[in-house]
Amino acid sequence: MKPTRGNFAEFAQWLFAERGAESYLGEQVTMAEHMLQAAVFAEREGAAEHLIVAALLHDVGHFTGAFGDDFIERGVDNLHEDAGADVLRPFFPPEITEPIRLHVAAKKYLCAAQPEYYSALSEASRKTLQLQGGAMSEKEMREFEKRPHFEPALRLRKWDDAGKVPGMQIPKIARYLPMITRALLPENKK
Repeated sequence: MKPTRGNFAEFAQWLFAERGAESYLGEQVTMAEHMLQAAVFAEREGAAEHLIVAALLHDVGHFTGAFGDDFIERGVDNLHEDAGADVLRPFFPPEITEPIRLHVAAKKYLCAAQPEYYSALSEASRKTLQLQGGAMSEKEMREFEKRPHFEPALRLRKWDDAGKVPGMQIPKIARYLPMITRALLPENKK
């Protein structure tokens, strides 16, 4: 199933059902659990709906690549942040797609800006950080701080990091389908 005008919520439900049980990069949660947990943490923080939707869909790019399941072992960056943002861009406004595009850069930024942040990363996140180019330089940090979606990307990153709790009680994707529908660009609504 491909996302099309008027069916993105159905597509999201299908995607979570069909691909959500896949392992999340060596973490102790599935892809669906991880993405739903990120949305739960955004919601608990009182984030606006568009950021909850961004948290829910932030790793959709892992489903779009052709890198295979062993991309980490092969030392390949799957660029899921760009792939996800690109897939979502025809359906959602930049307030959703750009924090998704920047959530890996936010990890690189936080590793440079807060040494304790790196220490708290999971082993899998540390491995992917190396594939993603490591912590930012001082110059990269200053440039990243000027990006329009800098702050939302940092928030999304922290929800992403938190969303790795084995056995956490989470809602089904159906809980978020109305939010997804409300967040769609007007031309994509039924």
